[in-house]
Amino acid sequence: MKHIHFHQNKEVFYMKKFMSLLLVGIMMLSLVACGKSGGGKGELNVGVFYYTYSDTYISSVRTALDNALTEAGIKFQNYDGNSNQTTQNEQIDTAIAQGTNLLIVNIVTSGSVDASQAIVDKASAAGIPVIFFNRAVESDEDEGKVLGSYDKCAFVGTDAPEAGHMQGKMVGQYVVDNFDTIDLNGDGKISYAMFMGQLGNVEAIYRTQYGVEDADAVITAAGKPALEYFDASNTDKYQVDQDGNWSATAANNYMTTNLSQYNESAGNMIELVICNNDGMAEGVISALNDKGYNLGDGNCTTIPVFGVDATDAAKQLIADGKMTGTIKQDAEGMANGIAYLAKNIQAGKDLMADTDSFNISEKVSNKIYIPYATYTGECSE
Repeated sequence: MKHIHFHQNKEVFYMKKFMSLLLVGIMMLSLVACGKSGGGKGELNVGVFYYTYSDTYISSVRTALDNALTEAGIKFQNYDGNSNQTTQNEQIDTAIAQGTNLLIVNIVTSGSVDASQAIVDKASAAGIPVIFFNRAVESDEDEGKVLGSYDKCAFVGTDAPEAGHMQGKMVGQYVVDNFDTIDLNGDGKISYAMFMGQLGNVEAIYRTQYGVEDADAVITAAGKPALEYFDASNTDKYQVDQDGNWSATAANNYMTTNLSQYNESAGNMIELVICNNDGMAEGVISALNDKGYNLGDGNCTTIPVFGVDATDAAKQLIADGKMTGTIKQDAEGMANGIAYLAKNIQAGKDLMADTDSFNISEKVSNKIYIPYATYTGECSE
């Protein structure tokens, strides 16, 4: 009986030891799983959603953000929304289902509370942060409505009206300083064209409005007549990219058609061009080049063309004497701001932790503004 009792005790001993080891193993697996879900350093899986890859400025941001996230050791996947909000929403759904735990979103439908709130709701349901960038997620009237609805949400971009104000003042001062040269037909008025990037887009609306209003304020203050839109039959006083792509192609097509009717031979030449972005300015300049203008050789007439973004292509056009000026939208600054917030999440901090050095909106505490600057090839201000 004692012999049997010994074997029974031995079996109990090994069983207890086995159970203890099993429990330890389960606990270690649980800790590993918790570590993965917590998004610790090096464990972020980021989805970066662009409204389109075809936008020149956005391409600059993408390159800069790719570099910034790579340097931080953050895993990421880029997505092209191809200017379609439904496509972008589906991409976000797929990414979340595949384990993405940080969304970085350049929203397609800019300024739409419905579109941006839908994305915030997706992030909230998954319990993951979302960083919007570049394109406004809400109108001024709804400011803070979306960004204030979720504590793991932020925006990195620009103060939408600022580019329009700066461009308008730059245009106005240039006209005042060069009025007689610009006035090709000598009628005492400056005929202008305006190219708008997208209907309903907050940035496009402000740039189209203030690019002219602020220019007129400077010009009339100097005792000169306000700018006059070249086509009196167009009461909108702009031509817009119907695809919403802010594209060089759209502007080129418009300008080519315009020049067939409005030209020096007819005595009604377009004497100045204002564009919502540099891509459209490139398209305009190409159309002008085809008619012998803005060749940068010092021997031909140059029509002043203004843009926004200060892309590398625009800087080169300015250096070549083919373009007059632009407003710098800092692609690297925007990318670094986004990456800073991503690194906060990587380190287990709050999304907006330690952001005092950034320019934070006075109205919305989780909105970071990257400042604009004028660019004419000589200096940035």
